[in-house]
Amino acid sequence: MNMILKINITLILALFFTHISGAQIPSKGLKNSRPNIIFVMTDDQGMGDLSCMGNQVVKTPNIDAFYEKSTRFTEYHVSPTCAPTRAALMSGVHEFRVGVTHTVLERERMALDVYTFPEALQSSGYQTGLFGKWHLGDGDEYLPQNRGFNEVLMHGAGGIGQVGLGDFPPNRENVYFDNVLLHNQTIVQTKGFCTDVFFDAALAWTKKQIDANKTYFTYITLNAPHAPLVAPEAYKKRFLELGYDEGTAGRYGMIENIDDNFGVLMQKLKEWNALENTLVIFTTDNGATHLGGTLNGKRVKHFNANLKGGKNSPYEGGNHVPFFWYWKGVLGEGIDRNELTAQVDVYKTFVELAGAKLPEKTQYLEGVSLVPLLENEAIVWEDRLFFTHCGRWASGMVNEAKYHKMAVRSQQWRFVNNIELYDVASDPGETKDIAAEYPEVVSKFKKPYTDWWNNSIPFMVNENRKKVKKQPLHIRYEKQLSEQGIPFWNPKNI
Repeated sequence: MNMILKINITLILALFFTHISGAQIPSKGLKNSRPNIIFVMTDDQGMGDLSCMGNQVVKTPNIDAFYEKSTRFTEYHVSPTCAPTRAALMSGVHEFRVGVTHTVLERERMALDVYTFPEALQSSGYQTGLFGKWHLGDGDEYLPQNRGFNEVLMHGAGGIGQVGLGDFPPNRENVYFDNVLLHNQTIVQTKGFCTDVFFDAALAWTKKQIDANKTYFTYITLNAPHAPLVAPEAYKKRFLELGYDEGTAGRYGMIENIDDNFGVLMQKLKEWNALENTLVIFTTDNGATHLGGTLNGKRVKHFNANLKGGKNSPYEGGNHVPFFWYWKGVLGEGIDRNELTAQVDVYKTFVELAGAKLPEKTQYLEGVSLVPLLENEAIVWEDRLFFTHCGRWASGMVNEAKYHKMAVRSQQWRFVNNIELYDVASDPGETKDIAAEYPEVVSKFKKPYTDWWNNSIPFMVNENRKKVKKQPLHIRYEKQLSEQGIPFWNPKNI
């Protein structure tokens, strides 16, 4: 085939994809298009926790409608647990290489030399806001206010009520309702269910940016449906009446509450005429929890999209999650992109969309920009290796953990624990280990993994950190309580 014919076919395919999707990619492309960005990420919600993904029990009509009109990255992978995903997302680097190897023990602190993508967006004129879970360090220097966010409303530690790990002491009581949170530099008392509070605050702040004609990045990073499995009674009622256990009712109730709030978000953006210049993204931070429960007293397995494993697992169910992108009139609607993508790709993608310039000296970005896929170009997406490790080894046991709960993923294969091999392209549920049948494939994964592991160890800067004597947010809370008290705070009514 001659070069002119190749070029013509590429152009025809690009035009075809644009036509069938209804997208109107700017003539200059998406680079430097500077959309507003709203990024919604839930906590411990797996691929099977949406009705659009096949769950027959939980109902998520608003996210389902969003799914139908989105560009869907069907092979998007994150890390197997909370803080690691957030570190890789913020840094564009595998979490181990920015010091995050756990969710607790001060090993969740993202290295201070990281230049985050919110900082890059700020440098490009974006206003940035975080609402919910940070989980990358609670000491002053680690807080999101000092890592690229103009507006912050957050809980401490990895979850509301995790007081022993750093969350505010009053949150030990009445978990998930009427919580004490950090609003910018002031600890405040809020009223209502946590997910409602975070969405309301995010919407109020976003409307303020719209009214001021400012470009913004809104990061709604929920703690739900992470345990404890607590939801408003009205959201639990249907599941309890069906005969489900209290935990299942609480978890599914949290998910349906998220869906209602997401529906309000989309409706408000429509009312504010903001959809045409706003990229909205829905995703989750790792695989599902509470994969079983009881129904009318009998043990049942909950739907997990037929994936193996859940949170903190090296299998597909640990880190293969939903990733839906919608930008009205710009991105393709109802399109699946099946190329292998990962959380480290978000950094370069947002920087390219925003036209942000990075400092000369910053961490080496491991991800790739997803802009070519968003533009529906007829490109050949190069295969890649994505390294996963659940971390969480005992202190001082780095070397012993090398092959424990690890995986290497390519477009076709998943290599697990240095011994198992699955053809996930034809067996996404990882039902048959075929390592013995494909020794040549196994050999292709072993050396790259060993090299990656050995090169990662020097970056694990928190491994020998001493346990703090007193949690930073506890000190802050006691000081403010004695000096000025804890004021009541409520987001502006929208």
